Amino acid sequence: MERLLSQVLGRLVRHGSLTVIFASGARAVFGDGTGEPLVVRFTSEAWQRQIVLDPELKFGEAYMEGGLVIEEGDMAGVLALLMAHVGLGTVPSTSAKLLMKLRFAFRRLAQFNHRARAQKNVAHHYDLDGRLYSLFLDADRQYSCAYFEHPGQSLDDAQLAKKRHIAAKLKFDKPDLTALDIGCGWGGMGLYLAGNAGAKVTGVTLSQEQHGVARCRAEERGLADRADFRLQDYRDVPGPFDRIVSVGMFEHVGIGHYDEYFGKVAQLLKDDGVALIHSIGRSEGPGITNPWIAKYIFPGGYIPALSEVLPAIERAGLFVTDIEILRLHYAETLKAWRERFLAHREEVERLYDQRFVRMFEFYLASSEMAFRHQGMMIFQVQLAKREGVVPLTRSYIAEGEAALKRMEKESRPGLRLAGE
Repeated sequence: MERLLSQVLGRLVRHGSLTVIFASGARAVFGDGTGEPLVVRFTSEAWQRQIVLDPELKFGEAYMEGGLVIEEGDMAGVLALLMAHVGLGTVPSTSAKLLMKLRFAFRRLAQFNHRARAQKNVAHHYDLDGRLYSLFLDADRQYSCAYFEHPGQSLDDAQLAKKRHIAAKLKFDKPDLTALDIGCGWGGMGLYLAGNAGAKVTGVTLSQEQHGVARCRAEERGLADRADFRLQDYRDVPGPFDRIVSVGMFEHVGIGHYDEYFGKVAQLLKDDGVALIHSIGRSEGPGITNPWIAKYIFPGGYIPALSEVLPAIERAGLFVTDIEILRLHYAETLKAWRERFLAHREEVERLYDQRFVRMFEFYLASSEMAFRHQGMMIFQVQLAKREGVVPLTRSYIAEGEAALKRMEKESRPGLRLAGE
């Protein structure tokens, strides 16, 4: 199996500098010697065999369990090297190709997210110790792609820009418009709309941890009368609403539930309403959820291609009034999260253990490299129930952002001395 793994890596890695120390002690060097030198070591022949047979699942597991050790460089560098080559004429092993076909055939079953299962899937990831997320997210706990307006923008400013960009697209041109936030997280988007866009917000989540934090934040900011956060499935929400927003939740719906999802959006949206769906998407057509991500990070999740989403929107009777693709914004967001996470790895280890640290590092690094090298992107789809609801040109978005930026400055609390 060592020989087979060496052959696979020899065909795969054409550029860069990767040294592999096999469990037998033998060393092999792959690539053309350019770039950062990377050295990895296998601790057993069993892990070598498993990676050859099922690389998508077992590579991450090997790193989690200590079967693959990074001797020089880091996991982000190793994944960047490998994922930049995957798909460039490479051919996976016969067993890996068979597993991919089987996973595609059964993907609807894996994503059958009825209410009880959806709640369990959400709890798996979002009901982790709240201190974990405070270590690597921005101050507002935005756990979705930021919007970098210019190179070098801080994560906090880019996340604020994301909320502003979405709010401008939703066009809050009247006071007290009602808004539904599907998958409201820790409440950041809803509180922004309530505090800066004058909206009356209903936010729903299936995470008990997020629900509790969101309600507390609304109370602390004096917005509890304008931002109502509920522990509720979006399928059970009564309407209608003037505006509907969903940021980073659609990835958890599952491909078999797209008609149900957009049917509910259509039911809840007023005739002159506007909706905005912000989701991760894949550029290369329908696929499968990475099995490691499905097992350890987001069970029941799936990143869709637009070709899978748009037909469901059409069947729901909704108009697509705008689509924007954000390409490397999430790669930069994930890089910032990964760097912050690793800067606090000792604190994370105290919350959990070394295995969890390696698991989460692998999740952040592999996700970042998927956006850099494997066609992942963000799409923002604006929806309406009739023509003429939004202006003919997109200039209103920039105008709306400018107005919201002025509102942010006016609503920002002034500095006070201690004790005042």
